[in-house]
This record gives sequence, structure tokens and C-alpha cells, in this order.
Amino acid sequence: MSAGRILVVDDEPQIRRIMRTTLTGAGYEIDDAKTGEEGLEKLRVFRPDLVLLDINMPGMGGLAACRVMRTNATVAIIMLTVRNSEADKVHALDAGADDFIAKPFSTPELLARIRAALRRVPVPSTAPAKIRIGDLSIDFAARTVATGSTTTHLTPKELELLRYLTQHSNEAVSHRALLQAVWGPDYGDQVDYLRVFIKNLRKKIEANPEHPEYITTEPWVGYRFNGPVESL
Repeated sequence: MSAGRILVVDDEPQIRRIMRTTLTGAGYEIDDAKTGEEGLEKLRVFRPDLVLLDINMPGMGGLAACRVMRTNATVAIIMLTVRNSEADKVHALDAGADDFIAKPFSTPELLARIRAALRRVPVPSTAPAKIRIGDLSIDFAARTVATGSTTTHLTPKELELLRYLTQHSNEAVSHRALLQAVWGPDYGDQVDYLRVFIKNLRKKIEANPEHPEYITTEPWVGYRFNGPVESL
């Protein structure tokens, strides 16, 4: 049984060969592409669960390709780069990536990042598929949020974050609890991840993201989702 379908998009043939061998050995189905443009075509045909996307490629770069791929709300995206700078990380996450890994990386690290990106928070059988909070409605099945007449799609990690926060509405949820619930037990100190994801979530659900009504910051602790939450 396949562990999942992964598309590798990288202009370096050696990287693609290594990835194919490593990930096939780990039980994944693999396809690859050498450009962002080819990656977009393979995305439509291969329909992967996750894309490993190089940030620096000729032609359409990784960030541009990521933004287009992100219109597919269900695919997970991990961006690859030769630099481990804070700016690269923020650019990758802002473009819609679920995670970020710097080359060179070890096989255990790569596989751990893939598992984290594909991780889904268990949904209780009693959890509602749709909820409303004031003027905001969230459809978890459709992966959308609606405010007034505007409907916006959520990325996989945005969806999981929002689900976890709303399940703990009116509670101060710590950075560590959010990271480990959504990304897994190997995470907990990557507060910069949360800052970017929360910022992007606020852009999608808040009337004024600079002065949020729904997701507020608990200084030195984490975040709070302000209810009341009504099931639909």
C-alpha cells in the first residue's frame, strides 16, 4: 500500500534521482519535474498528496509555482532551498508552503518533514463540518471560510490550525500545543512558523487583520480564538 504520492520539482537531476530512490524506498509513489511549469502540469496529471518544490529554478521560480499550486487547497507543499535564512523561510510560508527545508538535509529529516506536512489532526466524530462565529462561517469539509459575500480557500495547515483553535475557543492555546497538535511531536519551538500562518489566517478571516477580532494574541503564551462558536 502506498504511503502517499509525492511530486518532486527540482532543476537538479541528481536531486531528483536521490529523491526518487529515497522516497520510493520509504513507500511513496513518486513523479518528478525539472521546472515550475512542468511541475504545474504534473500536479494536474499525477495529483500528488505532497509537492517537494525547489525555491530556486530557472523560468518560473519556486515561489511563483507555489502560489499557483496553492490554489489547490488539498496538496501539501514543502519548499527546498540552499539557504536557511529567515527571509527565505518567511517568503516560502507566505507563498503558501506548509514547511521549509534547507539543502543539504538528511533522509530522516526529510521523511520527518514529509510526515509532518501530511499530518492531519484527528477529527472527533461529533465535530461539526460547518461552524459560524458572528459574521464568519467555516466549512471544514470544503476547506473554506466565508465573511459576508467573500469565500476564501484554506491551505491544509491553515485548516488544521483553525480547526484546533475553534475546538478550543475562548482558551489561551500555547505555541507549543498548536505546533505539536498540527505539525507533530517533533515541533514545538518553531514559533516563527505560527506567526506566519496566523498572519495569513487573519488576512482571510479578519475584517482588520491588524486589529483581529477572532484570533487574538496571548502575549508570551500563544493565541486565543474568540467565540461563541455555533454549529451549522
